[in-house]
Parts: sequence; structure tokens; C-alpha cells
Amino acid sequence: MERHERIVDILSHSVGTYFKENKPYRIFHGSSNSTRPRPTGNIIDISVLDKVIAVDQGRHTVLLEPNVPMDRLVEATLAYGLIPPVVMEFPGITAGGGFAGTSGESSSFRHGFFNDTINYVEMILGNGEVIKASPTEHSDLFYGAAGAAGTLGVTTLMELRLIEAKPFVKTTYHRTHSVNESVSLAQSKSQEQTLDYVDGILFAKDHGVIVTGQMVNELPAHHGPPQTFSNAKDPWYYLYVQEKTKDFASHQIAVDYLPIGEYLFRYDRAGFWVGRHGYVYFKYIPFNSFFRWLLDDFSHTRTLYHALHASGVANQLVVQDLALPYDTAEQFIDFVDNELGIWPLWLCPLKGARTPTFHPVTMKDAAAAGNAGTAVSRPMLNIGVWGWGPREYEDFVAKNKELEAKLDELGGRKWLYAHTYYSEQEFWQIYSQPWYQSLRTKYHASTLPSVYDKVRVDVESERRRRKQWIPDWSKIWPLGGLYGMWLAVMSGDIRLHRHAQWHYKVGGHAAARKIA
Repeated sequence: MERHERIVDILSHSVGTYFKENKPYRIFHGSSNSTRPRPTGNIIDISVLDKVIAVDQGRHTVLLEPNVPMDRLVEATLAYGLIPPVVMEFPGITAGGGFAGTSGESSSFRHGFFNDTINYVEMILGNGEVIKASPTEHSDLFYGAAGAAGTLGVTTLMELRLIEAKPFVKTTYHRTHSVNESVSLAQSKSQEQTLDYVDGILFAKDHGVIVTGQMVNELPAHHGPPQTFSNAKDPWYYLYVQEKTKDFASHQIAVDYLPIGEYLFRYDRAGFWVGRHGYVYFKYIPFNSFFRWLLDDFSHTRTLYHALHASGVANQLVVQDLALPYDTAEQFIDFVDNELGIWPLWLCPLKGARTPTFHPVTMKDAAAAGNAGTAVSRPMLNIGVWGWGPREYEDFVAKNKELEAKLDELGGRKWLYAHTYYSEQEFWQIYSQPWYQSLRTKYHASTLPSVYDKVRVDVESERRRRKQWIPDWSKIWPLGGLYGMWLAVMSGDIRLHRHAQWHYKVGGHAAARKIA
């Protein structure tokens, strides 16, 4: 802890100096799976806070710094037969990002968002003071900072609860033939407490798959090797599920056994299905198993997001997670189909969240919290919408604003990791500005950007940029894509997946085999 305390002391001094001089600054943690622009100007660089400090096997807890990515966290805790209750699907997402953002995954129907599994956080306040926030100490900050995009202070340490791990996940694919059936089955499965994981993929209105998972200690007798998705020769997970279930009758099921690490990071290759758009972008590269094997290094999410940011392709994609009440989810999916034609869609049941919050809750729940203090929202269904938007910028903005308006009409909320097109007035009609501003004032956060400043898209600035006579060569096909690939190679992240300890290796020493 001596190293950690020394770093925090230096950071707190820098923060305090900015506060005294009334200079705004932003926090840089070294990597991002967000599609928001990267920070510039005055920066507090916390990228060195990337260590797992200690795993307490007896208490089922882990003490870690905020820039520990999910794959390293899982590897560290699996060595003790433990895992975090909520693990973000992408290996490179950090614990700090999970706390400051909204992180709901296939276990969130049971355990809530990632921040719901945290015992306490250490934070540097806007004036440089270092405090601990928990459900019993500075609880307003503890709950308010979760999902507030790092705008209430600098998170430097956290203690996370752990649960017992088992080596394999019995994964069951339930075929559905309508949107209504898919939504209903996702809701009913999320009420089964014997399950550890629930999510779903809608490939089309008449082809859905709700996927449930149960951790188990061993494979059935005479079972062959478990299914894996992390190796270059393995199928992409979503393509595998689509092919496996395409001819199934309604309610027909299939069962696989996945090593625990392979299940947790099953969407890493292709970033769910965003990687498919790279092949669309380059046009002339065949989308087949050979080229997916050949270009595998570029399909892993760390590399994929480097390329997305650098190439400008992220600005051409609709990348949104949107949570709705179950009774309006089908209407929203119909709207997405009619207006954007984006498929597949991801379905993820979410447990209710404490309000007020920046997490997705129903508008009725948000209003109730505003009238009666804190409350817990009802469960919701998250819908992941990730695909190409309109080519023309004005059409792209218009469709995103229509998406936001429809979401509001149907009582839902979006996740704030992605592009947000609300005006400031519209934004604060959705989120509680008095609650948020009182936290900003109480905890001296005036020199940090507001959450609206961090998440909004500056449409007018982008319009002006596009009118300049100097072309943005990164937007010229295929230079932008090639530049993104080059930066991904130079970052070094392209090699990280090759050395991951969570990969399952038959007869080897993969993490899944260490749990016994």
C-alpha cells in the first residue's frame, strides 16, 4: 500500500492545486471502451493506478486500484476460487470505469450493476482531500458517484465483494420466434434464482435466443471438450449461437458447457458483433472463417476500440444501450427496426437501482425518487443497439435524437457511455439537477466537468468542422481504417489477448482448471 499512498498523495496535491487556481481538468485513465471523445487540456493522469492490491479469501473481497481491467481482475481472483459477481463482458474495461459508468451484465438481474458489488471506494475530492465513501460513510457520494462519469471526484481505490467460482458454466440456449416471446422469456428467466446468468440476442423479429447460465463444478460424464470462443480458430460467439439455433422450433433448447473465463468474455472477439462492421467498412475483405482467423488480433475489443476511435468509424455507428420497462420494450424494438434497421440486438435483464441516479431507471421511478427522496427502481430490460447509422451527418444526428425521444416517450433511459444528443435543458428534465448539483457543491467538484459536459455531443462544433475546406483525411476511405489498425498495432494492446491466463487450454493450466 505504500506505493499506492505515495501516488495518491501526488495526485491529491495536483487536484488541490487546480482547485485553488480554479482551473478545470479532466481525468485520464489510459484506455476507454466509450465512444465519447478523449480528454484534452488539463489532465489528471491516474493510469498508473492499475494494481490488484490483495485478495482476502476469508472475507471474499478484493482490494484493487481503478485501472485494473476485468481480465486481470478475474485471473487474480480465480486463483483463490473466487470471481466478482458482475464482470463486464470486455476484458479491457476497468473496475474504475465500471464504477463511474453504468455496467450491467448478464448477472445483473441478480447482483445489480457493477457498483452494487463494491464495499467502499477511496476518492480524491475536488479540493484535494482524500476520503473513503461507502454505504455508511459519505453514502450520498458513494451512491451519487456511481454512474456519474467521474465528475464528482477521482476514484483511486475500491474494495469489491467476491463470490465462489466454479470451473464451468452450463449454458442453455432457448429459441424464441417473436419479440414478445423473447422479452417475456427474458423477464421470466430473470426471476429464477437458480440461474447465475441471463441475457439474449435478437437476430431478427422471428429469431431470438435467450441464454441462461449456471456455474457447475464439472462436465457431465463422457462429455467432450468444453466449447471455447477465445482462440483464433474458434467461432465468434454470436455467429455460433445464430447458426446453432437457426432451425430450432420455438422453445427448443441446446446446452453447452463453457469454461468460466470463456463464458465471462465470450463477447470479446467481435465486441458482441461490432467487429462485423470492420468488414463492411473495408468492403473487399471476405467475411468468412479464414479471414476471421487471419485477422483475429484485430477482432478483440481492446484492439477493436483503438481502431474505432482512431479511424473515426465510431462516429458513424449508433452505439447505444437503452433500458426500458418490460411492457414497452417490444414497442421500442419495433421502432429501432423501422427507423434504423439494426440487427442483432442485445437483451440484458437488469435489477432495480437505487434512485436518484444516472443509471437507467424508468422515468416514473426517477420522478418518485425526486418527490420522496431515495427509492429503488423496478427491474428493466436493457437493449443494446449497435450498428451503422445514416451516412449524412444531419440524418445521423436526427435519428439519434429520434431514438432519445422515443426512449423518453416509452419511459426508458440510455446509458451515458455513448453519444448523447440531448440539449442541456432536455438532459436535466431527465436527470435530477438539484440532487447532482448539491453533491457537486458539497464535495468541491466545481473544477471537474459536469456529467452533461462529458457525455454530450457538440453538434454545432462538428458542423463547423465539416464546413472547413481542409479535409479530414482520417475520414477518407480506406485511410481512416488503415490508420486505426496501425494505431492499434502500435498501442501494444494487440498482443495482450495472446497471453491471457483465463483462456481454457485442454490439459493446460488455464484459470478454469485452478478452481478445484
